[in-house]
Amino acid sequence: MVITRLDWRNTNALWGSVVAETLSRLGCRQAVVCPGSRSAPLTYALAQHPQIEAIPVLDERSAAFFALGLAQQQQQPIPLVCTSGSAAAQVFPAVIEARESGVPLLVLTADRPPELRQCRSGQTIDQVKLYGHYPNWQAELALPAPDLNLLAYLRQMIVHGWERALYPFPGPVHLNVPFRDPLAPIADGSTEPLADLRDEPGFEESFFRGVAPCSNLPGVVVHLEQQPCWQAWRSCERGLIVAGPAQPRDPQRYAEAVARLAGALGWPVLAEGLSPLRNYASLNPYLISTYDFILRRQQPHLWPEQVIQLGSLPTSKELRQTLARIRPRTWRLDPRPDNGDPLHNPTTHFPLAVEALRIPAKGAKDPSAFLQAWLQAEAHIRTALDQILASLAGWFEGKIAWSLAQHLPLHTPLFIANSTPVRDVEWFWPPNARCIRPYFNRGANGIDGLLSTAFGIAHRHRPTVLLTGDLAFLHDSNGLQLGRHLEGSLTVVLINNRGGGIFEFLPIAEVGRQGVNPPFEPYFATPQATDFALLCQAHGVEHHLLQSWDHLAQCLNPLPRQGVRVLEIPTHRQADAHYRRQLFEQLANRLTNS
Repeated sequence: MVITRLDWRNTNALWGSVVAETLSRLGCRQAVVCPGSRSAPLTYALAQHPQIEAIPVLDERSAAFFALGLAQQQQQPIPLVCTSGSAAAQVFPAVIEARESGVPLLVLTADRPPELRQCRSGQTIDQVKLYGHYPNWQAELALPAPDLNLLAYLRQMIVHGWERALYPFPGPVHLNVPFRDPLAPIADGSTEPLADLRDEPGFEESFFRGVAPCSNLPGVVVHLEQQPCWQAWRSCERGLIVAGPAQPRDPQRYAEAVARLAGALGWPVLAEGLSPLRNYASLNPYLISTYDFILRRQQPHLWPEQVIQLGSLPTSKELRQTLARIRPRTWRLDPRPDNGDPLHNPTTHFPLAVEALRIPAKGAKDPSAFLQAWLQAEAHIRTALDQILASLAGWFEGKIAWSLAQHLPLHTPLFIANSTPVRDVEWFWPPNARCIRPYFNRGANGIDGLLSTAFGIAHRHRPTVLLTGDLAFLHDSNGLQLGRHLEGSLTVVLINNRGGGIFEFLPIAEVGRQGVNPPFEPYFATPQATDFALLCQAHGVEHHLLQSWDHLAQCLNPLPRQGVRVLEIPTHRQADAHYRRQLFEQLANRLTNS
């Protein structure tokens, strides 16, 4: 058999081609590469591989978040290649997010050889264990050499790195890869010690035998009837299921599993807007979406004795404060091994997903008074909220999230930026049956890299939408350069309130406006006056300044099949914050007086 995938021109070229071919056989079809000389052996090998799309990205931070978005979409590791020096440091924010969100990422940082370190050689920093404890696993590879045992070592290190990015729980892996010159694939005779292998028919297939995509491990199945917690749950009428942010591989299967559990126990399901549950609402008659408003007034008859928490807690401050106040017996279902209880309640952790539960076939329980009280409160607030939002003629930021749920096409991937947009989705996103799929970076909750991540979600995917504020958009405006590489469609719904609207809800806003230094506007609200139309024009991106709710609806359905659009919605930060306070108070009073 003629060898076609390995590059024998020099040792570095051979090393890079073993990396690329191993990744390909593991199932890798896309990689993100940043420009640089030291990483040339890896970049060249990935760019030349016929089964890998190597996507070049100038800015390492943007590239890393783009890879993070691709990994979220595909739920498998995405290799990210960068050169030595500070380039590797630019990747750190995405590594942190990958760790905290549980997203598989394979970071390959090229490096100087040992003799060029700590001697003021250019573009050289200490890259060993650069990302601290954040990677699932990290290692420095050996220097390339024309030795079969070392090539086998390299192959297995790549295989192991790929596996560690997936198991036992997804996250980032860092491999530091040193190279000596020559870095370009120039024939220099350095691979001659392996000439016999190079010419041996069938060597490539023999060498890569056993390298294959990681099959899903057998799923853990837990029969609830055999668990002590089952009787505790079944005997409790005042129980809640609290479903936090979730990006399951199969959203419908997740929603069905939650619905089965809720039906068997007769417990309400408080569903975060970043969970798929609100978008599969027809599966679950016990769904509660307005819990934040409901809990703004003390309602002891709605307080639970037990809580089943799915994953992380929802964003809602009102829910967290209520659970911290009453400290119910809590059972946390989360495959991740880390501590996910910031309230420090009496909590038992089950390291499994809700889909792993096998529920006894005993039929649904009759609705309890507790369940009925929650459903009545939900119906009352939901009806009032929908009526209020439907009647609003002027721009209100909260109605934007509500409108997306009304108008986005079925199954749309929606990336939701941090800060105010995630809260608007939790407060205002209504239950629906549109199967919209939420994506987000809620590991570290930062605003960095959000635009680039959205591009990764959109690449070779369904037409995708990003809901973002102006500061998050500007913070990652380098991500607009990704538009020329995008195969697919990204529509950015840009809320421009000319500053950091989230700070309008914090105590610092009131203190700052009372004249206490430092003043609120420059240090917290961070006002900006960017002309987004000109910014988009500079990047060749289509821009629309929206005029009305009807204009927004027309732009959302249908979505374009290709290209990048920015739909700018101008809002007034202070007026919007004032209206929110009025609306929250109005809804809370409705429930109190009902």
